[in-house]
Amino acid sequence: MPVKFCKNCFTPNTRPRIVFSKHDICNACLNSKEKKKINWKQREKEFCNIISNIKKDSKKNKRTYDCIVPWSGGKDSSSIALKLKYNFGLNPLLVTFSPLIINEIGAHNREELLKKGFDSIFFRPNQDVARILAKRFFIERGNPKVAWDAGINSVPVQVAIAYRIPYIFYAEHGESEYGGLVLSKKSKKLRDAKEVIEHQIGDYPENWMGDNISKTDLFPYVYPCETILKKNKILAYYFSYFFRWSMFENYNYVKKILPNFKENSEGRTEGTFTNFDSLDDKIDDLYYYMQYIKFGFGRSTRDVSRFIQNGHLNKLEGLKLIKKFDGEYPKRNLEIVLDYLSLNQYDFNEIIDKHRDLEIWRTKDNNWELISKL
Repeated sequence: MPVKFCKNCFTPNTRPRIVFSKHDICNACLNSKEKKKINWKQREKEFCNIISNIKKDSKKNKRTYDCIVPWSGGKDSSSIALKLKYNFGLNPLLVTFSPLIINEIGAHNREELLKKGFDSIFFRPNQDVARILAKRFFIERGNPKVAWDAGINSVPVQVAIAYRIPYIFYAEHGESEYGGLVLSKKSKKLRDAKEVIEHQIGDYPENWMGDNISKTDLFPYVYPCETILKKNKILAYYFSYFFRWSMFENYNYVKKILPNFKENSEGRTEGTFTNFDSLDDKIDDLYYYMQYIKFGFGRSTRDVSRFIQNGHLNKLEGLKLIKKFDGEYPKRNLEIVLDYLSLNQYDFNEIIDKHRDLEIWRTKDNNWELISKL
C-alpha cells in the first residue's frame, strides 16, 4: 500500500484505523473543521445539566466522591480534574494506573496537583507480571505498553464499581481527535466498551495466561464486561465532546494554576519538539519510537499534526520540526529500559528491526530508510 499523507496536516494513512476523505484529508482534520461549527455554549449547557444531575445523585446516595477521573498527572487529565473541582464544584476521585518506569517529573507533577485538595488512588500492579508482559509484547508486537494500555482502561472502571461511583470523566476521544475509526456520533460523547476492547486494548487479557502468569495476576488488566457495566450504571463521558480540545491549551491552563508544574528538563522530549507531553514514563521514548518503526511516522509528526489542527503551527513550520526530530533513536533512558526489559542492546535492536514494515522501509548502504518521505 503506497503511503500518503494528509494534505492538511502530516498524518499518514499508515496510522492504525485512520480514515481519509476522497480529497486525502484525514478524519482528525475533518473533525477539527467540524469543531469550528459546534455551538460550544450549547455543549457547555448540556454539560452543566449533567453535572447538576450528578450532584443530585451524589447527595441522594450520600457519596463522598462525585466522579472518577483517570489521572496520569499530566496536563490533560490534570486540567479536567481542576475544572471539575473548581469550575463545576464536583469532588472527583483521581485514579492512576502506575507507569511502567516511573519518571520523576510525573511523580512531581502528581504531587503538585494533590496539593490543590484532591484524593487519589495510585495503583501499582505486580511488577514481576508487568515486566514479563512488557518484554513479551515488545518482542511480539513491538509495543511494550500493550498490558499498560489495558490497565489504564480497566483499573479506573474497576475502582468506580468498587467504590460505587458511576460517573467517569475521560479526556479526549482519540479516534475522532487524532484520526481513527469512529464507531458512531454517540461514541464521541460516551465511552463505548466495544471501542475500548477493539481500539484501546486490542485484545482480551485473559488470553495472556502463561509464562508463570495466572488469571489472578491478570485481574488489573481485565476490563469489566458490559453486563457488569450496565448493572453498576457506569457512565463514562469524554470531556472533549463538551469543550474544544487542545493539548497545548490544556498545558497552558495547568501551568497557570500550577506554576511548579514541570516540563522536560532537557528542553524537549526525544523524537519531538514539545517538552510537556507524556512525561510520566521513562519507557515512552521507546513506545513512540516503535510507532515510527512500525508505521513510518514518529512523535514529532504526531505533535505537529495536532498543533496544525488546532491552529498553533503552520505547515511550513511543522515540516521543519518533523524533518529535524522525527524518528530520533531513544537513547536518553536506554540503559534503564534495557534493564527493565532484561535485554542487551544487540537483542534490543534486533527486535526493533523485526518490526519494520517492508512496505514502508528499505535498506540503502546497509542503513534503513523510509520509502516515502515528507
